[in-house]
Amino acid sequence: MKTVLCYGDSLTWGYIPDGSGRHALKDRWPEVLQVELGDGVHIIADGLNGRTTAYDDHLSGFERNAAKTLTTALGTHFPLDLVIIMLGTNDMKHVLCGNALGAKRGMQRLIEIVRTAPYQFDVKAPAVLIISPPPLGEAGGEEFKLIFEGGIEQSHLLAAFYKNAAEFADCAFFDAGSVAKTSSIDGVHLDAENTRAIGKAIAPTVREILGLN
Repeated sequence: MKTVLCYGDSLTWGYIPDGSGRHALKDRWPEVLQVELGDGVHIIADGLNGRTTAYDDHLSGFERNAAKTLTTALGTHFPLDLVIIMLGTNDMKHVLCGNALGAKRGMQRLIEIVRTAPYQFDVKAPAVLIISPPPLGEAGGEEFKLIFEGGIEQSHLLAAFYKNAAEFADCAFFDAGSVAKTSSIDGVHLDAENTRAIGKAIAPTVREILGLN
């Protein structure tokens, strides 16, 4: 049995763009990936609304800084064969980070954490697949526009920055923006069709990483 941890934010949690709640389990990309890969793989979904790569959000009642929480998730779920990280959307909030280079550096820190965590029983570090989230859209109410001021342009730079980080760290990369786009409702989150598309699209890459082909 192969075990995969999907670590992300509201795009992994399944936030519905109109703010009405959470997508059905069958529509969230980690569950779609589970169906695609079958019973020989165990997918663990760990998504938290507002999670950043490495930046503090002091307005939240939850710890949203992944650089502070990823080690705990790794220790909770090890041994792992693969960690998939899709973060960066919330880094585009100008009060937290606001630029793609900062998100890239945050992602580099998360790759380092996966590879250097104090795993027990001589368990080796899992493989890493980093995913750049779909770029932000123009839609959304005034609140979203203010929170992500300047972030739309920066979000379009994430894929190139993350690809470079993946190549430098010798880990896998996938651009979710190549198969999915944010909703026209809020310009940030994904409708059911687009979150499903990510799960289906990354399945071949995950199979290759896990040696299932």
